[in-house]
Amino acid sequence: MSSLLPPALQDVIDAFGLLPGVGPRTAERYAYYLIRQGDNDPKKLAGALAELTDGVGYCQKTFALVPSGQEVSDLYADPRRDKQVVAVVAEPFDLIAIEKTGQYNGTYHVLGGLVSPIDNIGPEQLHVAELIKRVDEDKVKEIILATNASVEGESTALYIRQQLGGRKVKITRLARGLPIGVDLEYADQITLSRALEGRQAI
Repeated sequence: MSSLLPPALQDVIDAFGLLPGVGPRTAERYAYYLIRQGDNDPKKLAGALAELTDGVGYCQKTFALVPSGQEVSDLYADPRRDKQVVAVVAEPFDLIAIEKTGQYNGTYHVLGGLVSPIDNIGPEQLHVAELIKRVDEDKVKEIILATNASVEGESTALYIRQQLGGRKVKITRLARGLPIGVDLEYADQITLSRALEGRQAI
């Protein structure tokens, strides 16, 4: 039986379907929306996607997103930032959420995910070893475990504490102003500000 849709359209639907949280019906709506927009929107989207891989890199120290070819992030290079205080986050957009509060003057470390056996993500796939190296190199005094208040977030925080061993570094956790199960990037700025101000030693 021949396809009911043109192959070019089906390819776009299939591509949208690869995105997290996008089901078949949503993928179809996205694809059909682009068809109705004429040439401009699809070409603009295609151009941006084509530049994405070559235009984005990772900071060699913090693993935050940076323009391709840039070695360290602007936040890490900023002499006004306290390199001895490090907020550990799961994903790059968590960093942006904390920055928007205007309440934090330290640096960051992006793990690249959370320990999640069900998703086959183990500690060795995260940037934990690089974090421990930073603790030693930058003489870090405080680690703020800013991972999500979830089973995965707690497991990851516990693993990091274990890996820090006997190092004389203060380990704190974001205060429980953050609702359980809410990702940092979706938390409002007031809640994040209070969570930062009320962080506690663990």
